[in-house]
Amino acid sequence: MTAPVTLPLWLFALILLFAGVTFASHFLFPSVRWFLRRRLERAVDELNKRLKRPIQPFKLARRTDTIRRLIYDPEVAQAIADHARDNRIREDVAFQKAERYAREIVPGFSAFTYFGFAIRAARILSQSLYRVRLARANDPALEAIPEDATVIFVMNHRSNMDYVLVTWLVAERSALAYAVGEWARVWPLRQLVRAMGGYFIRRRHNNALYRKVLARYVQMATEAGVTQAVFPEGGLSRTGQLGRPKLGLFSYILDGFRPGRSRDVVFVPVAINYDRVMEDRNLLDAHQKGTRRFRFSLRPIYRYLRRQLWLRLTGRFHRYGYAAVSFGDPLDLGGFLSEGHEDPTRALAAELMGRIADVMPVTPVPLVAHALAEGGRSVVAIEALLRRRIAEAGARGVTIHIPRDDIAYTVEAGLRALIERRLVAREGDRLTLPDSGLDLVEFYAASVAHLLRERGADHDRTGHLPTASAT
Repeated sequence: MTAPVTLPLWLFALILLFAGVTFASHFLFPSVRWFLRRRLERAVDELNKRLKRPIQPFKLARRTDTIRRLIYDPEVAQAIADHARDNRIREDVAFQKAERYAREIVPGFSAFTYFGFAIRAARILSQSLYRVRLARANDPALEAIPEDATVIFVMNHRSNMDYVLVTWLVAERSALAYAVGEWARVWPLRQLVRAMGGYFIRRRHNNALYRKVLARYVQMATEAGVTQAVFPEGGLSRTGQLGRPKLGLFSYILDGFRPGRSRDVVFVPVAINYDRVMEDRNLLDAHQKGTRRFRFSLRPIYRYLRRQLWLRLTGRFHRYGYAAVSFGDPLDLGGFLSEGHEDPTRALAAELMGRIADVMPVTPVPLVAHALAEGGRSVVAIEALLRRRIAEAGARGVTIHIPRDDIAYTVEAGLRALIERRLVAREGDRLTLPDSGLDLVEFYAASVAHLLRERGADHDRTGHLPTASAT
């Protein structure tokens, strides 16, 4: 037993390698993971003390655990059986498809990525591009939301900057879980979106099984108290006005809500507006071509960053004007359903879009664009028209927040931005609009037209004409 054994050097090295791997996998790696997990838990505990709405355990659960919980959910199991029967395939094949859907949907939230990187990056990017203003904070109403309620921020979608802007502005309240479209399922955005707690939604190429998996995930997150953010329009506004809401996510939430038994759900309307939407020309082009498909590419972003860097180095960079956000009055889902509605999902979506429209912030460019669209062709005429429209809005009970509460300053700021983009030409007090600028002026004017409409004009709360088709 004690006799020496002679081994080739290569075999001895191989034995040492296997021994090292075994030690690392059974002792070292679990210990390191435990140590890092404990540090992360302590960091999250400290973070939750600062947040007004703490991060829920559901959001911090391991991604693999959430996926298993989702695919073994009884409702998903029944959907798997139905899918197998309807498509004449084996249940194990349908199960694998459901698992693939779950892996596609379920995020992998990282508190470090969200609060250590994303919030700082969002603040720097927002402030470097815009003068950011919180036009209506509505703090008393937001503070009155019960601590144990699930909060869902419902926002209009003007630009892809919406994600960045709102993430930063609500950073002191909670971490948002965004519902993100297929456009972001590209490297490296896919990994970043998942690490920030966002979940992907297919707008097309889905089926009953996919919709059930998505619905159950949304219902689980809602019941667990995860703070969420959704864009009910389902895409960027191509005309400048609010789009017709999609009902999918609302229907999932309502289907999983049981008054008196479920965790309370409170919707918070959020209205966003800009002096310049970076995608405005692409959106108008898509509207004129009648398409909603926007192929995402990193190449325009690289060109944009290169141009901005050059402008900064040469001292010619100017920020894009104002970006403003307003928070509307929260809507309690239990109270809303107690009122009785023939179609609760459609009524809920319409009410929330109406509340977004009511608090739409007014920034200089949309305000001046509205006056230009109504025929104002001099600075004096624009100021007079806007003073009249704002007074009429006040008489109807509509509060319009303008920068510095100074119409003259607002008109000058709006005109300067339009002139820099060559959408308006100015000679003394006279203004002219080249044909190339008409569409963009109307695009920006549409965002505030419902607030500044002429007395007796026939528009609904979202700014649409009653006969307008859904967008």
